[in-house]
Amino acid sequence: MKKLLISTAMLAMFTLAGCTTTGANTNAGNAINTANNIGMNVFKAAIDNQCRSQIQKQPAWRIASVAMNDGQKEAIQSKVCGCVSEQAPQQVTIVELGNAAIDAEYRAKLVTKVVAKSLQSCYANFTK
Repeated sequence: MKKLLISTAMLAMFTLAGCTTTGANTNAGNAINTANNIGMNVFKAAIDNQCRSQIQKQPAWRIASVAMNDGQKEAIQSKVCGCVSEQAPQQVTIVELGNAAIDAEYRAKLVTKVVAKSLQSCYANFTK
């Protein structure tokens, strides 16, 4: 119940932040936007880390990477995981992000879910 209340409060705060456009409210809006950007950057970093871990576990990657040098492996992982990280914000709601901010277990599950949804499509786009 406490987590639901906090998530609802965060959602209301982000919703109201869109209305702050004048005077002193601009500073509050900027602070909320900055916090939102920091949160999204942390989320994207977690997505990138999970993506790299998942790529290395895939049998197709293990086979293909045998013929690559370290630079080639890094370049492909960066492209694929960059794609996954860019798709991440489109696959989560503000409520999910709020829950992820306060619950590490939920965050881990959300990151795994988002990576699983987009990894295959991004990987397929870059291996064509």
